[in-house]
Amino acid sequence: MNANLKMNADTQVLLDVVHARKSFTKGDGGELLVLEDVNLRVNPGEVVGLLGRSGSGKSTLLRLIAGLSQPSGGVVNYLGTPVTGPAEGISMVFQSFALFPWLTVYENVALGLEAMHVARDEIRRRALAAIDLIGLDGFESAYPRELSGGMRQRVGFARALVVHPNILLMDEPFSALDVLTAETLRTDFLELWSDGRMPIKGVILVTHNIEEAVQMCDRILVFATNPGRIVSEIQVTIPRPRDRNDPAFAALVEQIYVEMTAKKGRTAARITPASGSGIDMILPRVSSNILSGLLETVAAPPFSGRADLPEIASELTLEIDELFPAAETLQMLRFAEVEGGDMQLLPEGIAFADAEVDERKRLFARHLLAYVPLASHVRRVLDERSTHAAPSSRFLDELEDHMSPEVAEDTLRAVVSWARYAEIFAYDDETGQFSLENPT
Repeated sequence: MNANLKMNADTQVLLDVVHARKSFTKGDGGELLVLEDVNLRVNPGEVVGLLGRSGSGKSTLLRLIAGLSQPSGGVVNYLGTPVTGPAEGISMVFQSFALFPWLTVYENVALGLEAMHVARDEIRRRALAAIDLIGLDGFESAYPRELSGGMRQRVGFARALVVHPNILLMDEPFSALDVLTAETLRTDFLELWSDGRMPIKGVILVTHNIEEAVQMCDRILVFATNPGRIVSEIQVTIPRPRDRNDPAFAALVEQIYVEMTAKKGRTAARITPASGSGIDMILPRVSSNILSGLLETVAAPPFSGRADLPEIASELTLEIDELFPAAETLQMLRFAEVEGGDMQLLPEGIAFADAEVDERKRLFARHLLAYVPLASHVRRVLDERSTHAAPSSRFLDELEDHMSPEVAEDTLRAVVSWARYAEIFAYDDETGQFSLENPT
C-alpha cells in the first residue's frame, strides 16, 4: 500500500461520510429512496457498528464506502479524498463467504495480492502470514468444500486482511454461522484486534444482532427504515473483553431495544405503525405461527401480558429481524403495544392467547379486515365480483404505484398468509388467483 496513505491513516480521520443519499429509479420512472442524509465518521482504532433491520440501507452504505456504488447525493471521503471507485485500503468480508471453490485456501487468500501485482515472494509471505494469523495454518492446500462454515469465513477474513487495508468492512459476517461457531470467531477476531495484531486501522460492522453490536463495537449507529437513516448513536464504554452476563452489558442491550422501539415520529428506529395508511401500507412477512407463539409466550408466566423485548428475544432465540416484524405486526393488528423496549398485550391479544383454534381464527380475521386495508380491499373486490375471483396482478399493479415490485410482492404475500390462516379468502399459487372458498 502507498506509504503516504498508511501514514495518513495513523493521524487523520479514516472515513467521513457527509449527507450521503442513495436512490434508485423505479420501473414507473419514480424514485425509490434507500438512504437519506447519512453522516458517519470513523477514526483510527474504532469499531463502528451499523445496527438495524434488513432493508434499512446498511449494506447499501457499505457499498458506497467500498466504492462499489456511487451516492445520489453527498460524498464519501476516505483519508480526505472522495471515493469514486474501489478504494485501495478498504476491504470487505461478506456474509456468504464468496470463495472460489476451484481455488485452495492459499490461492483464495493470495488472489487480491496477485491483482495488485505484488511480487511473488511477497505474495507468499503475506498470504501465509494471514492464513496463520486467522487460525488456518496447515489448511493452505485445502479446498473450500473441505472446510466447515466457520473455517470458510476465516478464509474470507484472511483474504480481506492480506492486502493490509486501513478499513475493514464486515457485512453480517457471522450471520450464516451456527451460534457456537459465530461466537468463537467473534472472540478470536476481538482478541486479534485488541492485541493490535491485525493490519487494519478501523472496522465497520453491519449487523442486526444487538448483542453482537454491544460485544464488538465502540460506537453503534442505529438505523431506521423507509428510507434508511441514522436515528441514534450509542457509545459503548464497557472494557474489553465484554461479558454478556455483566449487568452493564445487559443494561446497554436494554437501552438499544428502548431506542429502537421509541415512538418519536421520524426518529423512531422501526417498531412504529407500518408505513402508509391505506393499501400502500408496507407489510412484513411474518407467519401466523410466529404471531400466535409470541402472543402465547407474552401472555403466559413469567411475563403475564408484559415483557421486555430482550427477554423475549432470549426466551425464543429471536434476532431483531425476526422479533421486530412480529411485534410490529401485532401492534398493527391491535393485539399489542410496543414502546420503550417492552411489549404489552392489549385485551384482545390476551383473549387470542387464551382462545381455542376456531375462536383465534375469528378474532384474527376481524382484526385483519379492520386494521389491514389491503386485506379488506382484496376481500371487497372478491365480494363484488360475480365470479368471486381476481388475479394477483390486479392488486400488484395497485401496490407498485406506491412501492417497488419486490416490496409489493412481499406485501401481497404477507396478506395471503394471514388471510389463509383467518380463512377470509383463498389464493392459488399455480394460477395466481384469489378467490372466496365460501362466498357469502
